Amino acid sequence: MSLIGKNEPDHVIDFPNHSRSYDPTRRVVRFWGHDSAIEASFFISQDALTRIQPGIQLDEPSLLNAFDANREKICAAAARVYVRGGRGWYDLGPANF
Repeated sequence: MSLIGKNEPDHVIDFPNHSRSYDPTRRVVRFWGHDSAIEASFFISQDALTRIQPGIQLDEPSLLNAFDANREKICAAAARVYVRGGRGWYDLGPANF
């Protein structure tokens, strides 16, 4: 999936890697985007996932399933917050949805 970040309209960030993982300490799902050879990490909070998909259980399988079911919407939000040459990681919370 290729998406254009809002801060650089002619620049594309890709989300070709469908890997994702749950971090129970931070209560986030982590996924990755690629800007050419640069990898950026994205973290979506469980609060954001419950905004996208109300009523989900707050366990790892349910949160990962919610991520998978809403991957396109999540990647679009990630592209909007992405800044080329930025810090290398980005948090997505409820306000991003």
